[in-house]
Amino acid sequence: MNEKHIVEDLLAQLDDSLEIHDGSAKVKDQAKLRETIQILAEVSALESGPRQGMARYLTRLAALALGIYPASIHELYMARGEGEIPPTFTVPAINLRSLPFDAARAVFRVANSLQAGAFIFEIARSEMGYTNQRPSEYATSILAAAIAEGYKGPVFIQGDHFQVSSKRFASDPDAELQAVRDLTSEAIKAGFFNIDVDTSTLVDLSQKTISEQQALNCQLSAMYTALIRSLEPDQVTISVGGEIGEVGGHNSTEQELRAYMEGYGKALLQENPDAIGLSKISVQTGTSHGGVVLPDGSIKKVSVDFNTLLGLSRIARKDFGLAGAVQHGASTLPESAFHKFVESEACEVHLATNFQNMLFDRLSDDLCQEMYAYLDQKHADERKPDMTDDQFYYKSRKRSLGPFKVQLWRMDKSKKEEIAQAWEDQFRLLFELLAIQDTRQYVEQTIKPVDIKPELKDYLADSAIEKEVRDLAD
Repeated sequence: MNEKHIVEDLLAQLDDSLEIHDGSAKVKDQAKLRETIQILAEVSALESGPRQGMARYLTRLAALALGIYPASIHELYMARGEGEIPPTFTVPAINLRSLPFDAARAVFRVANSLQAGAFIFEIARSEMGYTNQRPSEYATSILAAAIAEGYKGPVFIQGDHFQVSSKRFASDPDAELQAVRDLTSEAIKAGFFNIDVDTSTLVDLSQKTISEQQALNCQLSAMYTALIRSLEPDQVTISVGGEIGEVGGHNSTEQELRAYMEGYGKALLQENPDAIGLSKISVQTGTSHGGVVLPDGSIKKVSVDFNTLLGLSRIARKDFGLAGAVQHGASTLPESAFHKFVESEACEVHLATNFQNMLFDRLSDDLCQEMYAYLDQKHADERKPDMTDDQFYYKSRKRSLGPFKVQLWRMDKSKKEEIAQAWEDQFRLLFELLAIQDTRQYVEQTIKPVDIKPELKDYLADSAIEKEVRDLAD
């Protein structure tokens, strides 16, 4: 089937609610499109080849026609750094590993009801691997969800932990650096206008001084920033985040932040004197990705150093003009902790694992056991001798999401609705605790719409595959 026939077939499945002419879309019936857009999201997720690529392309065109567009949060963050917007809310960056279309719909429902605008959808390099979800697929799910829920305006889609593997860097640095370059280019083409550069894996704590420890991190962060600036569309300044220490390591210090920012600034001047730098900085304050599971399956309580977070946020904002500090690995913290991120003036908090936990807690027993049997067969090497079943499955079950993507997308409708409702309730709670209700006013004040026309060739090209992601952060 040629491209013309593919387009005709897909448009017919949308009940002729959409027209395409010369690389632009016209919505003929918005109500019908909202009802049928899930068809394109499913083709994008579960099919392959030209139909898959065309479904993604049509979704992006339809979104643009409705005033829904991928955007950078850079200008909002810069306004916060300059004191034009108060540091009275913390932007949630939400990783949707499974059922992203349904989960994003729940996010947009809450956002519409709360007049929230300052929130981010993100996916890490590692998550793309084990969920079998490349940037254009993820972006399509998010944009299709916005269409389905009647959301309008900028949508912030972010590459989380575009991370350099220290193991692969040690064996073949050129190949590993190029892999992240290629991913960055692929993501920007798909509408990821927010990217967290993460070369903190290469911080060398064996060096005597903090500046020497951070030197390679600074150099490569600057290199990737310059690359991003060379690839970003006209009139868009992609929001770039840096990171000064791996999540799960020792807590970050003021000396590390200053050493990184000063070294990064010098390195960026060498890469490109005219390049705009970072909008935020990720720090470590005591959390770990996914939490630490105990033998009985419960999550170990952690103590977040909110004083460190507050201090580093203020230094980042007042001395370097950034929006503030970013907190990773927070979704499994107790609800009582979330308002403290606002009090600590954190500009952004990353949330992922608890949404995955909520999914597994509600799966049918048959599907859950089938996924666990897959883990027993394919990932038994990850089971340490002292691990209980609860610990092994909790730690490894994310690796079943990609292989079982079809079953998850096509599970019983009532079960999907149950999961989506639980997510919606959780998003509402988190949005209120992070004080992002009524932040749409700040988004409208700072983020100007830019009509970036997608290139069809980018959607019909083959995408890369991440073969090994176990050593990468989520």
